[in-house]
Amino acid sequence: MIQIASADVTSSASPSAFFARWADMATWPEWNTDIDWVRLDGPFTAGTRGVLKPAGGPKVNFVIDVLIPESEFVDVSLLLGARLTFTHIVSVNELNKTMVEVSVTITGPLRAVWARILGK
Repeated sequence: MIQIASADVTSSASPSAFFARWADMATWPEWNTDIDWVRLDGPFTAGTRGVLKPAGGPKVNFVIDVLIPESEFVDVSLLLGARLTFTHIVSVNELNKTMVEVSVTITGPLRAVWARILGK
């Protein structure tokens, strides 16, 4: 496994607010400039598949791998010879602030090739 990126932030918004934005995939391009469009082929739940179009790249199939409301959302993009995994975790800290952690990892036999391509 190769970790491509990670980030975390503290917010006054509730965990449910983050999940509402993540569930409304049609609006992802409004806040994620790396994406042209996203289509989900069913409800926002584990096992549902979709297609997204990265800016400047080809369409990519993905699946919601894990969905625990107001806690964890994992989607996996299915690349040739690799799986690109986006893990989103939300929790509430002792100051009653929402902590959001996002990481991007890649696995599979062509992970090093994809990591170089995606790293650019």
